[in-house]
Amino acid sequence: MAPVTVPPIALPTAGGVPVDIARDDARSAAVRELARPIYPKESWWDRISGAVRDWLENLLDAAAGLPGGWFSILLLAFVVLLVALPVLSMARRATRARTARRGELFEAAARPAAEHRAEAERHAAAQRWAEAVRERLRAIARDLEERAVVEELPGRTADELAAEAGRALPGFAGELAEAARLFDDVTYGDLPGTAEGYGRLAGLDDRLRAARPVLSGLPGGAA
Repeated sequence: MAPVTVPPIALPTAGGVPVDIARDDARSAAVRELARPIYPKESWWDRISGAVRDWLENLLDAAAGLPGGWFSILLLAFVVLLVALPVLSMARRATRARTARRGELFEAAARPAAEHRAEAERHAAAQRWAEAVRERLRAIARDLEERAVVEELPGRTADELAAEAGRALPGFAGELAEAARLFDDVTYGDLPGTAEGYGRLAGLDDRLRAARPVLSGLPGGAA
């Protein structure tokens, strides 16, 4: 007996004309239709939240099947908390360490104040004011260290410099604090430097070079 051939199903079109569509062609047509941009697609957040929700549901289902029921769930949550706390603590310590390094006044090996001052002037001549401000404050810090007005301290921040130098030179405390804020603004706050700001630092540098620290142990705070 000859095999019986079943003809493909004839589907009418909108105009009433029958169109033969094989099964694979119909599936391909459906995939192409669903891929059109008119159909909403699941966002990455929906996929992540759905995966987390499924994981929690599976976890609860598995815990519910253990001896003890909800007690097992609470015990599991306690174990997860014990594991998570040290990890969070280490992450906080790493963040604090990065923040401390980020605030350091000097980024490389120590150089004389004269070199920082000369580099600041080169930046200022090219109107690179942020770089000029940074190098001028570094020149101030190194000059104060070279003259033993402040202790030479690796890793010092601009604020720490202003506080220590302000105690030794109280007449300049306010200007030193302003200079530290200007340094932080152009270095870590992504604010542009200005010729005016650099001019204030250069003037402060010149006056500090002639200043002498206050010796608080002498009568009347003599210099």
